[in-house]
Order: sequence, then structure tokens, then C-alpha cells
Amino acid sequence: MLGRLGRFCQLRRWLVLAAWVLLVAVGFSVGGQVFNRLEPTRGGSDSESIRGLDLINDVSPYDGQVVAVLDGIAADDPVLAVLAEDLELLGGVGQVSWPGSPDGGRLVADDGEAVAFIVDLERDLGDRDETVAGVESVLRLLERDGLADVIVGGDLRLFDEINEQIEKDIAFAELIALPITLIVMIVIFGGFLAAGLPIVGAVASIAGAFLCLLGFSTVIDLDPNVVPVTTFMGLGLAIDYSLLMVSRFREERGRGRSVEAAVVRTAETAGRTILFSALTVATALSGLFLFAEPIFKAIGAAGVAVVLIALLAALTLVPALLAALGHRIKAPTQPLPDDGAFARLATRVQRRPWSVALLVSAGLVLLGAPVLGVTFANGGSELLPAGFESRQVDEALAERFPGGGTDPVTVVARSTPAQLQAWAAGVLPTLPEGIVAAVTPPVALDDGVTVLSVVPDGTSQGDTAKALVAALRADPAPGESYVTGQAAILVDFQHSIASRAPWAFLLVALATLVLLFLMTGSLVVPVKALVMNTVSLGATFGALVWIFADGHLEGLLGFEATGAIETWVPVLVFAFAFGLSMDYEVFLLARIKETYDAQPAGQKDNDAAVRLGLQRSGRIITCAALLVVIVFGGFATAQMLGIKQMGVALALAVAVDATIVRCLLVPATMTLLGERNWWAPAPLRRLYARFGLRESVPVEPAREGMFAKLPG
Repeated sequence: MLGRLGRFCQLRRWLVLAAWVLLVAVGFSVGGQVFNRLEPTRGGSDSESIRGLDLINDVSPYDGQVVAVLDGIAADDPVLAVLAEDLELLGGVGQVSWPGSPDGGRLVADDGEAVAFIVDLERDLGDRDETVAGVESVLRLLERDGLADVIVGGDLRLFDEINEQIEKDIAFAELIALPITLIVMIVIFGGFLAAGLPIVGAVASIAGAFLCLLGFSTVIDLDPNVVPVTTFMGLGLAIDYSLLMVSRFREERGRGRSVEAAVVRTAETAGRTILFSALTVATALSGLFLFAEPIFKAIGAAGVAVVLIALLAALTLVPALLAALGHRIKAPTQPLPDDGAFARLATRVQRRPWSVALLVSAGLVLLGAPVLGVTFANGGSELLPAGFESRQVDEALAERFPGGGTDPVTVVARSTPAQLQAWAAGVLPTLPEGIVAAVTPPVALDDGVTVLSVVPDGTSQGDTAKALVAALRADPAPGESYVTGQAAILVDFQHSIASRAPWAFLLVALATLVLLFLMTGSLVVPVKALVMNTVSLGATFGALVWIFADGHLEGLLGFEATGAIETWVPVLVFAFAFGLSMDYEVFLLARIKETYDAQPAGQKDNDAAVRLGLQRSGRIITCAALLVVIVFGGFATAQMLGIKQMGVALALAVAVDATIVRCLLVPATMTLLGERNWWAPAPLRRLYARFGLRESVPVEPAREGMFAKLPG
């Protein structure tokens, strides 16, 4: 099938190229609109915190806030009353809270030299952006007249600034990664043309990814983190797959095949490996569908689509480009030796397999140790660079205003204010001392709903805040009631992840076992691969905590540690890094298995197959991993902290996997297991004989005109 596809792309190269040119043009011109459709998502709708939040939103007359801090003006300045009146007269403004409001004391800075305004917008506004712009322009009149320094934030402004920064981060990461990748590939291939083809495939994949994401945005909510995560995953895979295709094409040309024959042969061999690799990556991403949170489902759906786009580019666009330009690509004049650097490395490892396996395993476990002390948080404005006003507003509220900017734990109930007040009077005094900092009187909303806000001592998502959530839920308010707020959302988010993660891992593990069995015919090799991948991922998570939670390398990587890891990051690192690890596992095992199967019956030599397999795949794995590390390293330059954490974590995961695991741990363990590597029960051996997926295809007999005369 893949051979026929390669032949079609070779014969209809201009048609295929025209189709991809059209896709790229549409992808970048239309697909870029996806940035205007991003919307931060919350936890799963079945969690108590989200149901409570939805109830508040359903009965509240307001939706969205603009928050401003006016520095250098006294709370009793008469101009503030005029400002409040001007804001209330604006269309779309529902309520204005300021120092002159009944509860305005909380909006006066502790030093008395600044005030805050909170503007609640009406629900169902036709043009929310216009209303926000109008509010901001009125607030900045004080700055224009020299009466105060004004900074403007709030949830609506925060969403806009996050989307703005994410778009900049993606563009900057690609601007850094693509040129460096091109330079490295020129060194690898020794020519600009061969090096440029994977870049073309990567750019086309990005365009296709934007179109996919735009399509998904019409049916599901896309969190701002979906776009960069799926984009750099698609970019890395596209480069990996295109690199493998171009490398195999050059290898076939070096054996004397014509351009036409080399394209078909490349599709038959490397195309099979790429197809199998894409299946393993898509399988790893499919585990995200088992989580309740919309962000994981969205990234899972978008990620699988992006993997398919990268696969499609490698199997159609790259063969068409090779057919059109392959005669200008420099082919090697002699095959790679079977006794090169990677074979010698494998030989050294095989001399002391126990020492290598134990030392490497111990080192990976030690690297993973910091994960035992990890703290998670759902970040807000602190994820933005310091120059953004949304972050400056939140920092000013936290440092200078009563309550320290701590978000309250909110109790929402279908009861009267008197009932909720009576409940609070009975429950709150029984809580441990130091857990509650302040309590605001109950507020009646529409439809018989009342809200009570309890401010915890300490930070919004700290241990005290989470303990307060647990205490309030243990003695629920009268009637239909929920405990919500930032701390409650974090508690529910973590609980949902912890309860579903084992099932997601089980799904990914079983699917991976099946796929690797169908490739190798062994039960031992897939189990060993899963164990090694788990240990490798543990080391990655440990390094992630050590860097971002503990605050090491802040200056080098350009970030300010928050003391926590974004809650969603480990889940996505697991899915993406696991898929990429299996990607390289497939590359290596395919060559080892091919070599092992080629040995005569009764003369099988496992150690020789391992040496030769590593020698024949080590260079391509190392080059592919280097290019992917460059791509992820580009995203490590992001200013959004969550994206930076993802970029660094995936770059580390790929680097560790392609070097320490593939070049040391795999040869050591396969040497220790010997012929037991290829064991499977008799029924499964018969199953493999019938349905097994084999990367290699029989060598075609020479035909007239099949081989071209090559220089050297």
C-alpha cells in the first residue's frame, strides 16, 4: 500500500505539490484566526467547584470584570466619585465598586496612597471588547490629567494578554528553531536542498495544524495552551518523519537506485516505520481522552489530528518533493560501515551490561527524586511576563491592599442569606485557628441563590486554602450547596487527574504493548520498553520540579519560580514524551529486529543484532532527537511559564531518552536478556506470524532502468 502511495506521489508529483501549496496558503491565512477563538477552560463540568461556579454565572447579572489600580491618589479625592459616575454611565457596565462603595474599605491600599476600582460588566454583551476598551479609556483619563498612575487588569484583560503572548511565543520559537534546525540538517546531509525538505514538511504541517485547530474551535473550547503544545509537537514530529524519509532516500540512491525507484523504496521502508511511529504517538495521546478536563480532551483531539497531518506530509509531500528534486540531492558514495561509533559503544556496554544497567537506572531514579516534593497550582497572571498590566494589577492587590489579594473560598447555596449566615456562624468558629482570615456577609443573587465568601489565611491555592475547602465540604451548607473558588477548583482538578491517571496509563500501556508486539513478535521487549520509559519519564519530572518549582536555573532560562508546577503540565508531558520515547524505540527496535530476522535459523546472535541495529539506527535517532530538542528548546524561550515548562520538560525527555536510554540502557538490558528478548507463547507467535507488522520489505529484483549511474 505504501509503495503504491509513493509511486502515486512520484508520478503525480506536481498535483500533490499544488495541493500542499494550497493547504499551506489557506492554513496560514485562515487558520491563524484560531488565536482569536481561544478561551481559558476550567475543570470538568461534573466537579463540585465547576457546578457551583456555573450556578453563580447562571444567576449573576454580571459576567466579566475590569480591575484597575490607581496609584498616587487618596481615597477621599472627590475626582474618584466623578470617575465612578462616568463608568456607571457607560453602556454594558453593570456595577462599579470603588472606595466610596459600601464595602469600599477593601479597595484602599494599606498605605493610603492607592485605590482600586472593580467594574463588573453586564451579561450577554454584544461587543465585550468595545465595552472593555471604553472602561479602560475612562480610567486612563486620570493618568492623562496627571492625577494618578493607572494600571488595568481583570479576567477579560488577562485572557487577551495571555492569547497575545502565546501568539508571540509561538512565532518567536519558530523563528529560532527553524533556522537552527536548517543549519544542523545542512551539516547532517552535507547540502542545502536535502536539509530544506524536512523544513518544508514542517512548515506545511504547521499550516495544517492551524486549520485543524480552527476546525476544532468550532465544536469545542480551545484553551490557549492547546495551540503551542500541539504546534510544537507537530513541528517536532514533522521534522523527525521528514528526516527519516530523506535519509532513507539518500541511502537508496547510494545503493544505485534511480530517483523514481528510490522514492518508491523509501515509501515502502521508511514509510512503514513512520506509520508505525505515528500510531504509537497517537496511542499515547489517546490517553488524554480519559480525563474529564476539557483542556486534556481538546489537546488529545488536536494532538492526534496534528500527528496525522505530520504523517500525511511525510508520506505524500516529502515523496513528491523527492521525486521533483531528488536528482539534485547529493547521495552518499558508500554505505555506512557496520563497525562504526555506535557499534563500538554497544560493544563496550555489552562487556559490562550489569554495571551499565544498574548505574544508569540508579542515576535516572536519583534524577526523579525531586518529584516527591512537588507542589501543583493553577496559574493565573503570574504566568505572564512582569511587563503585562494584568500581572501588575494582581501583584499590587496582593502586596498593598487588605486581604493580600487572596481569592476567597466561595460557598454558594440555594438558601436565604439568613440561613447561610446561621450556618456560617455555627461552622466557622469550629475550624482550626489560623485557617480563616476574613468572612464577607452573604450576598443574595437571583433565583434564591446566596453566596458567602470565606478568605483563607495565606495564598489562594496554598495548603491552608485547600484545608478550608475540605472543612467546608465536610459540613455542607443548607439546601443545594457547593464550595467553589480557586482553591476548590485546584482540589477538584487534582482529584480528577489522580483518579483517572491510572486508567489513562493502563490504556496507553496496553495499546503500546499490542503495537510493539505486532512489530517484534515478543512480549519481553514491549514490557521492557514500558519499564524503561517510565523510569526515563520519572527523571524528566524530577528535573522539571528541580528547575521550575525549586527555582534553579532562573537566570539561565529567564523565569521567576512560583514554587509550583502547572497542574496540567505533567499530564501533557507524560502523553507527549511517552509518545516520542516510543517513536525512538520503534526506530531502534525496527533495525534490531530486521537484523535479527535476517540471521540464518539456528545461528541467531542477539548481541550481534543489537550492535548492528544500534549502528544502523543510532545516527538517525541522534539526529532526529537533536532536531526535536532544538524545536522544544525554541519553545523554552517562551515568556508564558506553562509553555516554558512544557518546552524544557520535553527537550529533557527527548535528550535523556535518545542518549542515555537508547544508547546505554537498551543495549545493556537486551544483552542481559539475550535470546529471551524474543520470547512469546506459542499462540501469540502464531498470531504474530499472521498479523505481525514488519518494517522491512523484500528486496526487489533489479529491473532494466531501475538503477542510475551515480558519481563515485
